[in-house]
Order: sequence, then C-alpha cells, then structure tokens
Amino acid sequence: MLKNKTAVITGGAKGIGKAISLKMAEQGANIALIYSGSEEAAKEVCETTNKMGVKAIAYRCNVADYEQVKVTCQAILADFGTVDILVNNAGITKDNLILRMSEKEFDDVIDVNLKGSFNMMQVLSKTIMRSPAGRIINIASVSGIIGNPGQANYSAAKAGLIGLTKTVAKELAPRKVTANVIAPGFIQTDMTENLPQSVKDYANTVVPLKRMGTPEEVANLAAFLASDQAAFITGEVIKVDGGMCM
Repeated sequence: MLKNKTAVITGGAKGIGKAISLKMAEQGANIALIYSGSEEAAKEVCETTNKMGVKAIAYRCNVADYEQVKVTCQAILADFGTVDILVNNAGITKDNLILRMSEKEFDDVIDVNLKGSFNMMQVLSKTIMRSPAGRIINIASVSGIIGNPGQANYSAAKAGLIGLTKTVAKELAPRKVTANVIAPGFIQTDMTENLPQSVKDYANTVVPLKRMGTPEEVANLAAFLASDQAAFITGEVIKVDGGMCM
C-alpha cells in the first residue's frame, strides 16, 4: 500500500500514465499529475482520484524544458510538501527510417523521452532522498532493449533511459532510494490503437501470449515497485511484454 505517500507521474493523464495514476491513488497515494496535452483529460483523472479520498492536482509542463520542470516541481512541493515516488512516463514518438529521419524528429524524441526524465530526476532527487522510502520508476520500452525499425530516435532514448536509471540507482542507493525501469511491449493505448491492422496482427504473432497487454498490467508492476515490498529491488529492467523478448 502507498497510503500517505506522494507520487509525481509525468504523462499521467492518458494511457499507461493514467492507469498508474489511478492504481497508485487506489492504494492511497496522493497524485501530482504532470501533463502537456489535454487539460480536460488531466482534470478527469484528478476528479476520479479525488473520489478515492486522496489529493490530486494536475500541472501542465513540458518535461523537456528544464526551467519549466523547476517551476512545476516547486509548485508541487508547495502543494504537497514532499515527494516519495517519481514515475517518468511522459513520452512521444516521431517514427521514420533513419535514412529519412530529420534532425528535429530525432532531437524532439530524445528531449522528451530521455532529457525529460533526467530533468525530473535531477530536480526532485534531493526531495526523494529525504523520503524514508524513495522510489523512482522510469517507463522505457522493449524498443530500448532490442531496437525497432523506424524508431532510431525512440529506441535510442529508451536505451539511454535504461543506462540513466542504472546510474541513478547506484548513486541514490546509499539513501535507500530505489530506481527501476519498466519496459512495456505492445500495450493497448491510444498510440497502438492508431497502428495499422497489419502491425496489430504482427504483434499478436510475435507475442507468445497472443495478445497486447493492458495499461493496468503495467500499472500493477509500477505500484509494486513503489511499495515497501520492493525495497530490495533496484537497478532492474522488468519487461511487461507477454514474453516477446524472452
């Protein structure tokens, strides 16, 4: 259980981030939800979590912008007083073959998916170190482990996030802070919903369990890693992929 803990969740209004927000709130955590898109979606998640008896506030922030991250985190600390859990889930895709990928397409994905996670960890690390049970959970992807055609930028960002997390895990371990990576495979979200049917059919072919995962299945693992039960797990990369990359 996460009762009386405060979790900061980036990209927390939709898909996997929404599922994590709801799951952690269900277990008693207060939620600081960071979003960059739909304010309506963010408010809807906060209204749902407030009904669970926890405090939830949404903050608009571009995590790739270090100054915005600093201002937003100051506001979160003013509102909640502390942060125990950080979930870096915010991410974008701009797929293209490397022969056609523009510099901007590469930079934009690296800036949000990798630098954005660095920004959040750098700004909140001192606060999380003061928590008796600090937790950092970074959402990567199996693309960062095995690569994926058309996703040189995304795969590079997620692979970088794995290395970044392992370093942070070693640096913060003396303060009893854990840092772990969740690497989802094909998960049913708005992002995968827009994939061509041929790609969806391919996913069911390469996944031994013959289906896509759900955001809730990723959220269950995130909640476990944030709990006291996972106090001796750090620096790990745990796949939620139905066996695709075993």
